Amino acid sequence: MELKTASLCSIGGRSSNDDTVRIQARGQDLCVFVGDGLGAYSGGALASQAAAEAVLEAHRWGSLLEDRQLTTVVEQADQAVKKLQQERNGTMKTTMVALVIEDGRAKWAHVGDSRLYHFRCGWLQQQTVDHSVSQMAVMMGQIRPDQIRTHQDRNRILRALGGPDARADVSNTVMLTGGKDVFLLCTDGFWEYVYEEEMEQLLKESSDPQQWLEAMEALRLERAPTDSDNYTAAAVFC
Repeated sequence: MELKTASLCSIGGRSSNDDTVRIQARGQDLCVFVGDGLGAYSGGALASQAAAEAVLEAHRWGSLLEDRQLTTVVEQADQAVKKLQQERNGTMKTTMVALVIEDGRAKWAHVGDSRLYHFRCGWLQQQTVDHSVSQMAVMMGQIRPDQIRTHQDRNRILRALGGPDARADVSNTVMLTGGKDVFLLCTDGFWEYVYEEEMEQLLKESSDPQQWLEAMEALRLERAPTDSDNYTAAAVFC
């Protein structure tokens, strides 16, 4: 199975970039990581980078799809961030979402509000559920899902690596159907300004992941204020 990938990572309207994106191939297998660091004075950037390296290091040495392996890797990434906190006497944390593709199968894990979207035949099949106060408001019936983007507590994260609750949600293994599966991993600075129906429409109009990301980025740039957050996205076409 041929895997085509693309990514973007921008400082947005901030003075520094705390996001991290990594794409690592191992033969025909693939690991993609996106993280959004939380913490001032470059602490967030260090946290997201440390988590990314922990995940990619595990991927270099073997499969992450079996049993609890992906859960264990997220726990290792959490420990890497907490070690960084001790070394620097800091409180930096990070969200994360990671996708692993091996032997025509896919699985993903996330902590916080960085998201993964899975499309098949051009249509959105599933997406991760944020660990955030605004997502809780949706689950309690207080707001609609589309109101997360404008909710007053949209930036309050309930789980993060390096925090008291770093539990990951891990997907079931998905069997890929050649030529029909597409994945998008992105931080809140990206999905906040690009709606799901637009992701679908632009996907149908795009021939490769780079074109798709650029089309979505153009929408984001039209809508985001000048002082908007960092934004990061990675796309995989199977």
